[in-house]
Amino acid sequence: MTQLALPVLTTPPKLPRGTLRIVPLGGLGEVGRNMAVFEIEGKLLIVDCGVLFPEENQPGVDLILPDFSYIEDRMQDVVACVLTHGHEDHIGAVPYLLRHRRDIPLVGSQLTLALVEAKLAEHRITPVLRVVEEGQVLDFGPFQTEFVAVNHSIPDALAVFIRTAGGTVLHTGDFKMDQLPLDGRITDLRHFARLGEEGVDLLMADSTNADVPGFTTAEKEIGPVLDRLFGQARKRIIVASFSSHVHRVQQVLDAAHHHGRKVAFVGRSMVRNMTIASKLGYLDVPPGILVDIKNIDDYPDHQLVLMSTGSQGEPMAALSRMANGDHRVQVGPGDTVILASSLIPGNENAVFRVINGLLKLGANVVHKGNAKVHVSGHAAAGELLYCYNILEPLNAMPVHGETRHLIANGNLALETGMEPDSVILADNGTVVDLANGRATIVGQVEVGFVYVDGSSVGAITDADLKDRRILGDEGFISVITVVNRSTGKVVSGPEIHARGVAEDDAVFDDIIPKVNEALEEAILAKPDHTAYQLQQVVRRVIGTWVSRKLRRRPMIIPVVLEA
Repeated sequence: MTQLALPVLTTPPKLPRGTLRIVPLGGLGEVGRNMAVFEIEGKLLIVDCGVLFPEENQPGVDLILPDFSYIEDRMQDVVACVLTHGHEDHIGAVPYLLRHRRDIPLVGSQLTLALVEAKLAEHRITPVLRVVEEGQVLDFGPFQTEFVAVNHSIPDALAVFIRTAGGTVLHTGDFKMDQLPLDGRITDLRHFARLGEEGVDLLMADSTNADVPGFTTAEKEIGPVLDRLFGQARKRIIVASFSSHVHRVQQVLDAAHHHGRKVAFVGRSMVRNMTIASKLGYLDVPPGILVDIKNIDDYPDHQLVLMSTGSQGEPMAALSRMANGDHRVQVGPGDTVILASSLIPGNENAVFRVINGLLKLGANVVHKGNAKVHVSGHAAAGELLYCYNILEPLNAMPVHGETRHLIANGNLALETGMEPDSVILADNGTVVDLANGRATIVGQVEVGFVYVDGSSVGAITDADLKDRRILGDEGFISVITVVNRSTGKVVSGPEIHARGVAEDDAVFDDIIPKVNEALEEAILAKPDHTAYQLQQVVRRVIGTWVSRKLRRRPMIIPVVLEA
């Protein structure tokens, strides 16, 4: 299996009776906005509802949501939304889903739902919550769900086993097989084995690290590295991580306590999430170690650790603002900055820009590339092979990852003896039907990117983003002209003004006569030209000249007025 064969865009047939339909709306071909919809007997079950963070070619976008249009007119048929764990790429879009129907039951572990509830409070939504534990079995309409403990980079993660009349599905969520986890909660392989004995018709397994050989490094190996770095630091220590990475924050607290340092949480989401984790007992905070960010000036630099957001180079996150010098925390020579997270694909340039900014300020920057300060939360190839051999699924559908990850996961399934036609490599919107132990692609529904830009959701289109990129890369030219239709003459202008173009406006003096000539010829040839048609004449003349003369393709806004 060497390539992903995307299905032809076809409308799926009506769902046959006794068949389970699976439609991923996000998380395939990308790292983020994970969401899958299961349908049988006219009812829908959703597993995860996350966001994708924008890349540099999506300027101004805050978040990217799954496309809900497939289920938008069927929200009353949704029996529940199961959330496998509390990371943003699995829960971040829940507030936008509940805008369509607020009483959809949210199902998940205690920590997962606590994080979701706090997020929803900011959107002024009071959710319907159903807290579950590993081993628990619950019915939601025609779906019976059973929850399995899995280890991940956030506590309380769960896999979900779904029983239906059409077959059984094990959805792993994000997981790994750390045998010595910090919280002692391992991926329950005995439970996996029991489900394998019962029969798994379809395995939907996390693919994020499927192309990484061997086994994921244990979390406990990070602690000694942090302890050594803390011992070497002579001034402030700033650690950046995901705001929900409770295990990493615990290791930072332990190292700070060992070296007699105080810890301040920096970033609203970090403060919120760690307050929740501490209150629920998932984070052990040594007495007296925490200080408010407002009071850090009361302590000498060698006694401070700042636990910050911004490990992915997000422009408005605390660490990026520190690197730009516009945060209350001013990074300086001798400070140690530790980026304790992996790089999400697409964020590389943003992260390296932050690293370069911190280095220019004189900080010592430690990251995964030069020290073991982070381990992945996802199963590598060796762990996935264990899963396939323990579960012996009849069919496999890799999820959660870019195309290369999905293909690598599919190849692992083949290595364990699965038949090629039992391994489904799908894209977002691919419709898969499961019946009689056989999973088959039956069609494709159209799914797109839904952009959140400030308070607008879905209003921004790809065309808008293209315009933004042109404005940012090529600049802007406005052309204002006044014509008299009765005489067919230009009576004023054109006035040409450029922004974001290096040349002075005087450079356009050469093109003004040509614009006038083209307008007058157009009016003479067709006196009833509309203003829009005359504007297009101006755009063509200016655009051709700028492309040839200045080697640029700016956005051109022509305005033609009548005297």
